[in-house]
Amino acid sequence: MTDDAERKMQFLYALRSKGVTDKAVLSAMEKIDRAPFIRGYFTERAYEDMPLPIACGQTISQPSVVGLMTQALQVSARDKVLEVGTGSGYQAAILSQLARRVYTVDRHMRLVREARSVFDALSLTNITAFTADGSHGLPDQAPFDRILVTAAAEDPPGPLLAQLKIGGIMVVPVGQSDAVQSLIRVTRHEAGYEYDELRPVRFVPLVEGLGKDS
Repeated sequence: MTDDAERKMQFLYALRSKGVTDKAVLSAMEKIDRAPFIRGYFTERAYEDMPLPIACGQTISQPSVVGLMTQALQVSARDKVLEVGTGSGYQAAILSQLARRVYTVDRHMRLVREARSVFDALSLTNITAFTADGSHGLPDQAPFDRILVTAAAEDPPGPLLAQLKIGGIMVVPVGQSDAVQSLIRVTRHEAGYEYDELRPVRFVPLVEGLGKDS
Protein backbone atom coordinates (compact mmCIF):
# COMPACT_ATOMS: atom_id res chain seq x y z
CA MET A 1 0.00 0.00 0.00
CA THR A 2 1.37 3.45 -0.89
CA ASP A 3 1.92 6.09 1.79
CA ASP A 4 -0.96 8.14 0.34
CA ALA A 5 -3.36 5.20 0.40
CA GLU A 6 -2.33 4.39 3.96
CA ARG A 7 -2.86 7.99 5.07
CA LYS A 8 -6.26 8.15 3.39
CA MET A 9 -7.33 4.92 5.09
CA GLN A 10 -6.25 6.30 8.47
CA PHE A 11 -8.02 9.58 7.66
CA LEU A 12 -11.32 7.77 6.98
CA TYR A 13 -10.89 5.61 10.07
CA ALA A 14 -10.42 8.77 12.17
CA LEU A 15 -13.61 10.25 10.69
CA ARG A 16 -15.60 7.13 11.55
CA SER A 17 -14.20 7.07 15.08
CA LYS A 18 -15.45 10.65 15.59
CA GLY A 19 -18.98 9.72 14.51
CA VAL A 20 -18.99 10.38 10.76
CA THR A 21 -20.84 7.25 9.65
CA ASP A 22 -22.94 8.37 6.66
CA LYS A 23 -21.63 6.42 3.65
CA ALA A 24 -22.28 9.21 1.13
CA VAL A 25 -20.44 11.75 3.31
CA LEU A 26 -17.48 9.41 3.82
CA SER A 27 -17.36 8.74 0.08
CA ALA A 28 -17.34 12.50 -0.66
CA MET A 29 -14.53 13.03 1.86
CA GLU A 30 -12.56 10.18 0.31
CA LYS A 31 -12.91 11.73 -3.17
CA ILE A 32 -12.04 15.33 -2.21
CA ASP A 33 -8.42 15.64 -1.10
CA ARG A 34 -7.99 18.32 1.59
CA ALA A 35 -4.42 19.21 0.56
CA PRO A 36 -5.24 21.53 -2.41
CA PHE A 37 -7.24 23.74 -0.04
CA ILE A 38 -4.26 24.36 2.25
CA ARG A 39 -1.28 26.56 1.41
CA GLY A 40 2.40 26.31 2.26
CA TYR A 41 3.91 24.38 5.15
CA PHE A 42 0.56 23.11 6.43
CA THR A 43 -0.19 21.02 3.32
CA GLU A 44 1.80 18.21 4.95
CA ARG A 45 -0.82 18.09 7.71
CA ALA A 46 -3.82 17.83 5.39
CA TYR A 47 -4.76 14.33 6.60
CA GLU A 48 -4.63 15.25 10.29
CA ASP A 49 -7.90 15.83 12.10
CA MET A 50 -7.16 19.38 13.16
CA PRO A 51 -8.09 22.92 12.08
CA LEU A 52 -5.34 24.72 10.14
CA PRO A 53 -4.73 28.42 9.41
CA ILE A 54 -5.55 29.89 6.00
CA ALA A 55 -5.40 33.45 4.65
CA CYS A 56 -7.30 36.45 6.08
CA GLY A 57 -6.98 35.19 9.66
CA GLN A 58 -9.41 32.32 9.00
CA THR A 59 -9.10 28.55 9.46
CA ILE A 60 -9.96 25.39 7.59
CA SER A 61 -12.09 23.29 9.95
CA GLN A 62 -10.92 19.91 11.16
CA PRO A 63 -12.21 17.16 8.85
CA SER A 64 -14.29 15.41 11.52
CA VAL A 65 -16.26 18.64 12.14
CA VAL A 66 -16.73 19.10 8.37
CA GLY A 67 -18.01 15.51 8.21
CA LEU A 68 -20.34 15.85 11.18
CA MET A 69 -21.81 19.14 9.92
CA THR A 70 -22.32 17.68 6.44
CA GLN A 71 -23.93 14.57 7.91
CA ALA A 72 -26.27 16.71 10.05
CA LEU A 73 -27.36 18.65 6.96
CA GLN A 74 -28.82 15.47 5.36
CA VAL A 75 -28.11 16.61 1.79
CA SER A 76 -29.78 14.80 -1.09
CA ALA A 77 -28.85 14.78 -4.77
CA ARG A 78 -31.61 17.23 -5.81
CA ASP A 79 -30.80 19.86 -3.16
CA LYS A 80 -29.71 23.46 -3.70
CA VAL A 81 -27.36 24.35 -0.85
CA LEU A 82 -26.11 27.69 0.49
CA GLU A 83 -22.85 27.75 2.43
CA VAL A 84 -22.07 30.88 4.43
CA GLY A 85 -18.30 31.19 4.95
CA THR A 86 -16.40 29.77 1.97
CA GLY A 87 -13.03 29.92 3.72
CA SER A 88 -10.67 27.51 1.95
CA GLY A 89 -13.49 26.04 -0.15
CA TYR A 90 -13.07 22.54 1.32
CA GLN A 91 -16.55 22.33 2.85
CA ALA A 92 -18.19 23.54 -0.40
CA ALA A 93 -16.23 20.92 -2.34
CA ILE A 94 -17.54 18.17 -0.05
CA LEU A 95 -21.09 19.49 -0.46
CA SER A 96 -20.64 19.54 -4.26
CA GLN A 97 -20.37 15.74 -4.22
CA LEU A 98 -23.76 15.41 -2.53
CA ALA A 99 -25.95 18.26 -3.83
CA ARG A 100 -27.25 19.40 -7.22
CA ARG A 101 -25.93 22.95 -6.78
CA VAL A 102 -23.83 24.70 -4.11
CA TYR A 103 -23.74 28.47 -3.62
CA THR A 104 -21.01 29.64 -1.27
CA VAL A 105 -20.35 33.17 0.01
CA ASP A 106 -17.49 34.76 1.93
CA ARG A 107 -16.79 38.35 2.98
CA HIS A 108 -13.12 38.01 1.96
CA MET A 109 -12.55 38.46 -1.78
CA ARG A 110 -9.13 36.80 -1.58
CA LEU A 111 -10.57 33.60 -0.09
CA VAL A 112 -13.29 33.43 -2.76
CA ARG A 113 -10.72 33.97 -5.52
CA GLU A 114 -8.42 31.23 -4.18
CA ALA A 115 -11.31 28.81 -3.60
CA ARG A 116 -12.58 29.36 -7.16
CA SER A 117 -9.14 28.46 -8.54
CA VAL A 118 -9.20 25.15 -6.63
CA PHE A 119 -12.78 24.42 -7.75
CA ASP A 120 -11.70 25.00 -11.36
CA ALA A 121 -8.61 22.82 -10.98
CA LEU A 122 -10.76 19.98 -9.58
CA SER A 123 -13.51 20.51 -12.22
CA LEU A 124 -16.16 21.12 -9.55
CA THR A 125 -18.63 22.79 -11.91
CA ASN A 126 -21.70 22.81 -9.64
CA ILE A 127 -20.26 25.37 -7.17
CA THR A 128 -20.82 29.11 -7.52
CA ALA A 129 -18.74 31.30 -5.17
CA PHE A 130 -19.53 34.94 -4.35
CA THR A 131 -17.91 37.70 -2.33
CA ALA A 132 -20.80 38.93 -0.18
CA ASP A 133 -21.97 39.60 3.37
CA GLY A 134 -23.04 36.07 4.27
CA SER A 135 -25.19 37.18 7.20
CA HIS A 136 -27.73 38.35 4.59
CA GLY A 137 -27.58 35.07 2.64
CA LEU A 138 -28.27 35.19 -1.10
CA PRO A 139 -31.82 36.51 -1.58
CA ASP A 140 -31.55 36.35 -5.39
CA GLN A 141 -31.01 32.57 -5.28
CA ALA A 142 -33.38 31.75 -2.40
CA PRO A 143 -35.07 29.63 -1.26
CA PHE A 144 -32.56 26.90 -0.40
CA ASP A 145 -33.13 23.26 0.53
CA ARG A 146 -30.13 23.33 2.87
CA ILE A 147 -28.04 26.09 4.48
CA LEU A 148 -24.71 25.50 6.21
CA VAL A 149 -23.09 28.29 8.23
CA THR A 150 -19.40 27.88 9.07
CA ALA A 151 -19.15 30.85 11.44
CA ALA A 152 -20.81 31.35 14.82
CA ALA A 153 -23.81 33.64 15.28
CA GLU A 154 -25.38 34.59 18.61
CA ASP A 155 -28.69 33.32 17.21
CA PRO A 156 -29.58 31.65 13.91
CA PRO A 157 -29.63 34.67 11.54
CA GLY A 158 -33.16 35.76 10.59
CA PRO A 159 -32.37 36.45 6.90
CA LEU A 160 -30.96 32.92 6.54
CA LEU A 161 -33.95 31.32 8.25
CA ALA A 162 -36.21 33.22 5.85
CA GLN A 163 -34.30 31.81 2.85
CA LEU A 164 -34.86 28.20 3.93
CA LYS A 165 -37.56 26.21 2.12
CA ILE A 166 -40.37 24.59 4.06
CA GLY A 167 -38.90 21.21 5.01
CA GLY A 168 -35.39 22.65 4.65
CA ILE A 169 -32.54 22.25 7.13
CA MET A 170 -29.92 24.71 8.35
CA VAL A 171 -26.87 23.75 10.41
CA VAL A 172 -25.24 26.66 12.26
CA PRO A 173 -22.89 27.14 15.24
CA VAL A 174 -24.60 29.35 17.83
CA GLY A 175 -23.10 31.12 20.84
CA GLN A 176 -20.78 33.87 22.02
CA SER A 177 -17.60 34.00 19.93
CA ASP A 178 -15.25 33.76 22.94
CA ALA A 179 -16.97 30.72 24.47
CA VAL A 180 -17.72 27.19 23.35
CA GLN A 181 -20.61 27.26 20.94
CA SER A 182 -23.32 24.74 20.16
CA LEU A 183 -23.90 23.27 16.72
CA ILE A 184 -27.63 23.63 16.03
CA ARG A 185 -29.78 21.99 13.37
CA VAL A 186 -32.84 24.05 12.41
CA THR A 187 -35.66 22.41 10.45
CA ARG A 188 -38.29 24.67 8.91
CA HIS A 189 -41.89 23.45 9.11
CA GLU A 190 -45.13 25.06 7.93
CA ALA A 191 -45.83 26.14 11.51
CA GLY A 192 -42.33 27.37 12.42
CA TYR A 193 -38.82 26.16 13.21
CA GLU A 194 -37.60 23.10 15.12
CA TYR A 195 -34.20 23.35 16.83
CA ASP A 196 -31.91 20.43 17.71
CA GLU A 197 -28.68 20.90 19.64
CA LEU A 198 -26.02 18.57 18.21
CA ARG A 199 -22.62 19.10 19.87
CA PRO A 200 -20.21 21.72 21.24
CA VAL A 201 -17.98 23.38 18.60
CA ARG A 202 -15.72 26.41 18.24
CA PHE A 203 -15.88 28.63 15.14
CA VAL A 204 -14.82 32.14 14.18
CA PRO A 205 -17.65 34.66 14.63
CA LEU A 206 -20.07 35.53 11.83
CA VAL A 207 -19.13 39.14 10.96
CA GLU A 208 -21.30 41.55 9.00
CA GLY A 209 -19.93 43.53 6.06
CA LEU A 210 -17.13 42.74 3.59
CA GLY A 211 -13.50 42.05 4.50
CA LYS A 212 -10.92 44.77 3.84
CA ASP A 213 -8.70 42.57 1.68
CA SER A 214 -8.33 42.66 -2.10
